[in-house]
This record gives sequence, C-alpha cells and structure tokens, in this order.
Amino acid sequence: MSGTVRSAGLLPFRIGTGLEVLIAHPGGPWFEKKDAGSWSLIKGIVKDGEDDESAAVREFAEETGWPAPDGDWVPLGEATLKSRKVVVAWAVEADFDMATFDPGTFTLYGRQYPEIDRVVWMGPDRARGKLNPAQAVFVDRLERHLGLNGSRRIE
Repeated sequence: MSGTVRSAGLLPFRIGTGLEVLIAHPGGPWFEKKDAGSWSLIKGIVKDGEDDESAAVREFAEETGWPAPDGDWVPLGEATLKSRKVVVAWAVEADFDMATFDPGTFTLYGRQYPEIDRVVWMGPDRARGKLNPAQAVFVDRLERHLGLNGSRRIE
C-alpha cells in the first residue's frame, strides 16, 4: 500500500435554466471563516477494503442525510489535492429538498461539529471559484460531458 489517502465523492447537478452543481462547505472550526477555495464535492475517505463507488454512496448519505442519487453516474476521473489526497468523483443528475439537509457530525476537543455546514446549488463559474482549486476540474469535466460551451451557464 502506498499510503495515499483516497476520497470518493459525488457532484450532483441539475439543468433548469442552466447547469447548476451542488457543492459543500466543510464544517468545523478550521473552515468557519473560509470561503473561496474551501468548498468541496460531497466526498469522504475510502476505507480499507471498500471500493470507490461504495465509499461515495456511504459518504454522501453520512454527510448530507440524503441517500446517494440513483441514475447514471458520470465518471469524472481523479484529481490530486495539494495534500496529495486523491479524489475520485462522479456526477449524477439529481435534485434535493434543501430543508431536509441533515449533515453528519464529528467531535473535536469534546465539541460536535457538522461534517459540512451547508450545501448550495451554484452555476459552474461560481462553483469553480468556491471549490478547492484542484477539484474545479470536476466541473470542467462535467461541462465537457454535457457538451456545454458556456451558453447555458447561470450564476
């Protein structure tokens, strides 16, 4: 084993008046006042013996309280973060009742924090500006897959 940390996640998207993707802001004290460049796909660590897709399903449910969306998962490949963590992602068309968002929690120094403190639908350009820079490539890959050339973008 190489010791590389691997995460798997989903990039839900919807197309109404234009493409929107659902991204997450991490919870906890380190990200409380951070915005641009700090957001993420809804993802988490792949456990030993777990395949990437199973990890993406588990993490999505744990972090949002929603079941992972059914439908055709579009493979978006991998990206390596500055931390050397490898993220593998899929896009899937979906929509959610934002009022039912129920994030999982973690404990740090005896205090509980949400794994993610909010999820927001955003147009591609805005999402690229909010996402960890290494994860912005997933939005580019989704747009290419959908054959969008920028004419249907919304913000």
